[in-house]
Amino acid sequence: MFRFHEDTVNTEMYLQLQDLTAILSKEPALHFMYTLGSYIDIVNMQVTASTFWENNQPQITDAGLKTDVFLRTIGTYRHTDLSATQDFMKSLEESHLPRLGIQLFTLLENIRLEELIKKERPGTAVAFSVRRHYLYDYFNKQRTANATRSLALDELFCLLFLKLQANHPDPDFPHSNPTQLDSAELVASELYTIFEAASTFDIVKAMERILSHLAPIYHKDMLNEYLVPPIGHIHAYQRQTLFDELTRTDPLANEDEQEVDADKNEVFEETFSTWHQETKNEDRNQTFLQFDIEQGTKTTLIGDGARDTEDGDQAMASMQGKSGKSKQQDYSELETLEKKANDSEVGNETSAYGEDNRLAVAIDRFADTPSPEDIERYADYKDQIEAYQRTLAVTIEKAMEHKRNTSRDALLFGRLSKKLLPLVIEQERHIFYKKDNESKELDAVFSLLVDCSASMHSKMDQTKQAIVLFHEVLQRLKIPHAITGFWEDALAVNAEEQPNYFHRIHTFQDSHYQSNGPQIMQLEAEEDNRDGFSIRIAQEELLEQREKHKFLLVFTDGEPAAANYQENGIVDTHEAVLLARKRGIHTIGIFLADGDLSERDDSMMKSIYRKERMMITDLSELTAQFSPLLKKLLLQSI
Repeated sequence: MFRFHEDTVNTEMYLQLQDLTAILSKEPALHFMYTLGSYIDIVNMQVTASTFWENNQPQITDAGLKTDVFLRTIGTYRHTDLSATQDFMKSLEESHLPRLGIQLFTLLENIRLEELIKKERPGTAVAFSVRRHYLYDYFNKQRTANATRSLALDELFCLLFLKLQANHPDPDFPHSNPTQLDSAELVASELYTIFEAASTFDIVKAMERILSHLAPIYHKDMLNEYLVPPIGHIHAYQRQTLFDELTRTDPLANEDEQEVDADKNEVFEETFSTWHQETKNEDRNQTFLQFDIEQGTKTTLIGDGARDTEDGDQAMASMQGKSGKSKQQDYSELETLEKKANDSEVGNETSAYGEDNRLAVAIDRFADTPSPEDIERYADYKDQIEAYQRTLAVTIEKAMEHKRNTSRDALLFGRLSKKLLPLVIEQERHIFYKKDNESKELDAVFSLLVDCSASMHSKMDQTKQAIVLFHEVLQRLKIPHAITGFWEDALAVNAEEQPNYFHRIHTFQDSHYQSNGPQIMQLEAEEDNRDGFSIRIAQEELLEQREKHKFLLVFTDGEPAAANYQENGIVDTHEAVLLARKRGIHTIGIFLADGDLSERDDSMMKSIYRKERMMITDLSELTAQFSPLLKKLLLQSI
């Protein structure tokens, strides 16, 4: 689950809402986030849905979050008039009821936009219906509570909402204050005009008339905040809609102009070919390289094919470029640019490990030679896990032997059997067999990734026992495996980089050496943990191994925590796990508790690893849970 304070949100829903945001707005740069209200902000390139919808039935949560996104990406983004909204917001600065004005305007505009959206996309009607019914019940309860608490304007706001969303005319509102009922009737005629509103401007006019009626009656503003302004940084925009604002072309910064006599200027019509690393100019027939110039001097020359949104005709300006240094000094002997594209030294700022890990840097730290204390502690751990190791290894070996010796008949393909009865009595025709029953070696490789964050301090001894158990079993089965501890150096994080250490206890090549086991004792709790980055690094290393079946076991306390990673860490880690599984890597999260398991711990692990997770409070549970899972996975590789 994605955390917001103490609330949790399903990560699959979060990713779905992120996709909806990009698809519906047609702006991939807009990213989705949860917050205390629903709005769109193109200064920070954000679309938000309200955490108000959490802790409800799944159907309500799903509809509420999605309709928040619909309202902002389809509605506000393209159909809300910015200038009318700005004028109204400015007028509220002189009103003594600004909170009522903002929330009532947002409510009325949402209702107008909802109708537009349902016409454009009829498939959204079901979600809006769920939203409307839930909000009706919610505001009806709030009306009663506000009446009890004598919050006059809050009660009136709820009454206005209920009047607008009622399924029948003249709804009854028991226990409401007569003053608020009278006020609701006073503005009812203005209120209902919004159903005929064709624009934001019409909503603003209706709001002005409503506020003019209510201002003399109420001298104290609303206390509660049910809705937030639908547009973030409203005063920063200049265009008519947010869509226009996002796609605008700014005029030139300077207004000077150079007089040029066109008759005294020669015009050369010649093709100037250009080269770019991404468009290699293979046909050599490009004609004109065009730039969007923000600063320069306008001329009286008329541009041929100038961009439509350019302010003025053409502009003369100096341009600054960027190029890579050649690896050769004799430029006359350079090969063609097409063959030297890899000589460019221009950096690529896009991270291969996700946007949240753009500054993360991987640093290897190798295990030291085991000390006598390490060797002694390892021997103690081996004694403690010996019974579990024997049980796990023998169970797997027996299962492997059984599969190797079991006759392979009643198959869907192979050699035709003499037993043809299944043709008559079974839907699927298991009438084939395979003759070869030769035993095969295990074709598998494991990576054991250990969270070494500070929060693992109380769990590290139990974690080491689990690692020793896996190491001994995998070594007995002659399965190559790597053991790596990971953490982020919180004290060394700066604006340029986030150092992430990978403590190499075992590599895939040396994991069979008995003398390396004591190095496991060098795993210790360190600082932060950037799980998504570490899982991506581990899967890259697994993909380089020749074995067909690849397994990644992540020993963790569940919650990622690192610099600028708190809000997106769980989602980023979930995406890393999904990527690993898409690449054919079996990825399992193993949670080792230092006491009783909480519901929040299980929700956290479930949101990241889904069904492929184990919640362990004791080493005996690890053996009991992991034996059938490991047996199932390994037998697939025989």
